[in-house]
Amino acid sequence: MAVDAPPLRWMASLLYTAVMLTGLYYVGAGLAPDWSRVELAVYLGGLIALLVVEQVDWRRPRTRRWSMAMLLIRIVLLETVYAADGAGFSRALFVLVPFFAYFWLGRAAGIGLATFYLVMALTRATTVSGGRSDPAVVSELFMLFIGLVLAVATAAVAVEQNRSRLQAERLVTELTATQERVAELSAASERNRLARDIHDSVGHHLTAISVQLAKAEAFRERDPEAADRAVADARRAASRALQEVRESVGALRAEPFSLVTALYALVEGLDDPDFRVVLDLGDTELEQGGAGTEALYRVAQEALTNARRHADADLVRVAVRGAGAEAVLEVEDNGRGFEPESTSGGGLSGMRDRLAALGGSVRVESRPGHGTRIVASVPAVAR
Repeated sequence: MAVDAPPLRWMASLLYTAVMLTGLYYVGAGLAPDWSRVELAVYLGGLIALLVVEQVDWRRPRTRRWSMAMLLIRIVLLETVYAADGAGFSRALFVLVPFFAYFWLGRAAGIGLATFYLVMALTRATTVSGGRSDPAVVSELFMLFIGLVLAVATAAVAVEQNRSRLQAERLVTELTATQERVAELSAASERNRLARDIHDSVGHHLTAISVQLAKAEAFRERDPEAADRAVADARRAASRALQEVRESVGALRAEPFSLVTALYALVEGLDDPDFRVVLDLGDTELEQGGAGTEALYRVAQEALTNARRHADADLVRVAVRGAGAEAVLEVEDNGRGFEPESTSGGGLSGMRDRLAALGGSVRVESRPGHGTRIVASVPAVAR
């Protein structure tokens, strides 16, 4: 587990330095007449070596084998310092061993080493004459016990805090990635929506323009007035196509969308002697605006376009009803029909995707020679 190196490194280095300075003061003040120069040299050399170990240890990538090696080196150096320490100042440093073991090798290693040092201290105390009843010895054992318990408890808290920090960082990273993914999906969804809008609206109007221009060409000589009306209808269809393209690209409507008004305009632009469209609204009252009513309008556009362009129909009935919890659109033509299961196209899939996104559905009923019936519905909440 990765742990912030500077706090632990400087904490250990500060303790080593404090013990070193205490020993130097003890010798310099003449309070250690029995402390030889060799012992002092070993004492100081061991502490300096521990300081070097702290600097080297934290600069290497941490592995379990490396941690065990560095912990063993610390134990050997601490024992060396303690052996040369006639005053016993270095005893306080032994609490660092289970502390570091808990960090690098886990809870079991930390508690195990703390228990080992406590047992060793008790064993040493029993070898001292009168150690069991000596208040100074008992006090030292008690302080060592408290120090080991605090060291293990502090290491446990620090490890848990570090684990929580790493988990929080991981969660933040995952959340950031999720937000980016959601943004990508939202952008893709919006692109698909605009693509369906352009396909449904522009495709329909281009079909209407093509039909009207063909009609104008056919009637140009024998019925100029009918040809002029056809050209005017084509011009109006082109204007509506341009308007809807602007609305789709801008994703903005100046006025709330009205399904009834839009269907009347749609039927008016298509209805002629060769292609009759009957609109049946009954007593339907649909609210203006809402993605659901606009989706039903797009289905009507696509269905009428297919009926005129592909089905060779000459009569289409468009019915809308608001049936309590849902709004239903039915488009039925008398064209040549087809096999829905064996037909795949952008129009039909666009219908299904658009309605499915709103919790609605599209059902296509058709067979060769018997026309086509399309039933689309959206729940009231989508309207």
